[in-house]
Amino acid sequence: MKAGAGLFSALALFLLMGAVITQRPRPKKPTRRPVPTKKPSVPKLAVPAQPEPQEPTDFPPPILGPPSVFPDCPRECLCTPDYPNSLNCENRNIRAIPVIPPRTHYLYLQNNYISEVTAEPFINATDVRWINLANNRIHRIDKKVFEKIPALLYLYVHRNHLKEVPSGLPASLEQLRLAKNRISKIPAGAFSKMGNLTLLDLYHNQLSDSDLGKNTFKDLKSLMQLNLAHNVLKKMPDGVPSGLIQLFLDRNRIDDIPKDYFRGFTHLAFVRLNYNQLSDKGVPKAVFNISSLLDLQLAHNQLASVPLFNGHLEHLHLNHNSIESINGTLICPYSLQADLSDHSLLPRLRYLRLDGNHLSPPIPLDVIMCFRHLHSIVI
Repeated sequence: MKAGAGLFSALALFLLMGAVITQRPRPKKPTRRPVPTKKPSVPKLAVPAQPEPQEPTDFPPPILGPPSVFPDCPRECLCTPDYPNSLNCENRNIRAIPVIPPRTHYLYLQNNYISEVTAEPFINATDVRWINLANNRIHRIDKKVFEKIPALLYLYVHRNHLKEVPSGLPASLEQLRLAKNRISKIPAGAFSKMGNLTLLDLYHNQLSDSDLGKNTFKDLKSLMQLNLAHNVLKKMPDGVPSGLIQLFLDRNRIDDIPKDYFRGFTHLAFVRLNYNQLSDKGVPKAVFNISSLLDLQLAHNQLASVPLFNGHLEHLHLNHNSIESINGTLICPYSLQADLSDHSLLPRLRYLRLDGNHLSPPIPLDVIMCFRHLHSIVI
């Protein structure tokens, strides 16, 4: 009996211990998610920089010409049997001047991408008479070029990037066109010994009064046309040859004309001073009384009255000034009381432009009575 009770007690104790063990609290789960560990960053390999292209990518490829019967014709040019002395290399997208054949008299290189003119291509081109280099990107012309072509007559280098007039120009030159560059310097003696030059075009550059000395144009004895329009001049240029026929000074900042500026000009027929800063104060009373003058343009200035002019003048442009009245008696080159039955003695004015002023119709009768050859008046 005692043995059974002991066995029962031992069994009860064993079950009690198991219950205590099974009721041990479990560890609580974390409320936040564990932060993942960052993987170590692997450094990227440096990519080598691409080399710059040898020339701007906006230049289209050169255009090659068709096969030629002339073995010396450059591949990027056109040579035709009908014009054996002409070398046509215009509009070919070329960057450098090719070797010029000895037979060449006329060289056309306009509308390309040429940046520099060197002497090498002209070594055997001693008979070249005409060169057109317009509309390129030329910033330099080697003076040795002109030693190779001593018979050059016409040189066109307008619409380029030149900053000064080329040196070493040949004495044979008759026309020099340098319009629409960036020229702000004329080297001393640039036009010396150029007694054959008849046309000098420096339109639309950056020339100021200090760039034009008294002797700049001294040797240009044959000059007939001088174009200095669209620069930054404040006064009339000095030393202009007296045999000049056409003088163009539009779009500068000129506000004064010396009283005797045009004295000594024997053939001056065309004067253009549009778009300047001329007022009555800066225009002497009879400065334009020149017997050879045919066409006078003074539009877009600050004039308040009509300047006096010679009876031989045929065209007068005074539009867009500050003129409020016009007195035909004062501006008439002849007395209205004189006998003008001989029409050859009448003033020759045919065209008069006065629009853009402070005038209104009708035209004064004394103007009509004086200028009887007038065909057109714009008011």
